[in-house]
Amino acid sequence: MKKKTGINLLTGAYTLMILAMFLLPAINVPDHYIFRNTLSDLGAQHSAGAWIMNSIFAALAISSVISGWGCTKGFIFQRIILSLFGISLILSALFNQAPVNPGIQYDISEAGLHLYFACTTRLTFILLAFSTLLMLEKRSDRILAFVTGVTVMLLAILASEADHTAGIWDRLMFITTFGWMIYTYKTMDY
Repeated sequence: MKKKTGINLLTGAYTLMILAMFLLPAINVPDHYIFRNTLSDLGAQHSAGAWIMNSIFAALAISSVISGWGCTKGFIFQRIILSLFGISLILSALFNQAPVNPGIQYDISEAGLHLYFACTTRLTFILLAFSTLLMLEKRSDRILAFVTGVTVMLLAILASEADHTAGIWDRLMFITTFGWMIYTYKTMDY
């Protein structure tokens, strides 16, 4: 029952994330473009509806830890990495990125902290995917964990280097990250 509750929470947060990543730019943020702007841009300082995206980031973090905790029973390293992933994602939601509009004044320290925690979120997820493959029994699940870790690494690089398409790479990275977590935690026994 506990496993199902965690997976349901994560699936709910994932569904909200999918809706927000595509609907918020169209409804609430007129200067935001899906191809160019990232999800962090949706939660940026002084951004319309920032609280929505940042709340979803926090929900994803908490539900990821809840749903993955039982799956990592007996694996202290994976639990530490999972916890660091959740903490990093929550902190990246609490400290907001600089606004998309460069004319708006913002807190540069807060933007720097957001960048730091967004980076640690990506790194801890990649570590989590690679370390989880050591726990998985089925060869296909181990391959999927490896491919997911590599994919998120490449998407993170693309999102940081390709300014005009960063929004697409960022969205694919989030879809891949939490989609993999839902699939993997559903299939793991505990």
